[in-house]
Amino acid sequence: MKKMFLMFAVVVALFCFADDVFAATDGNSNIGKGIGAGLAIIGAGIGLGYIGAGMAESMARQPEMAGDLRNASIIIAALLEGVALFALLICFLI
Repeated sequence: MKKMFLMFAVVVALFCFADDVFAATDGNSNIGKGIGAGLAIIGAGIGLGYIGAGMAESMARQPEMAGDLRNASIIIAALLEGVALFALLICFLI
């Protein structure tokens, strides 16, 4: 897991500086924005998957807590989607 996170961090760091590389050529300046937006959405999707998996496992272990778990997971998912939309906005404003 640490190795995968490190590889993801390196790829994100490379694409943060990709705009300088693509600025030298005409027509390719939007490639960095698209890649950054895609990475933001992929990260949000992975996070939502972990939330869903954790909620399902917790509901299976303690069915009486299902209502509280559902409410908490909906709030967390909404916050995560807000962060993903903010990341998209930043990608397109750069």
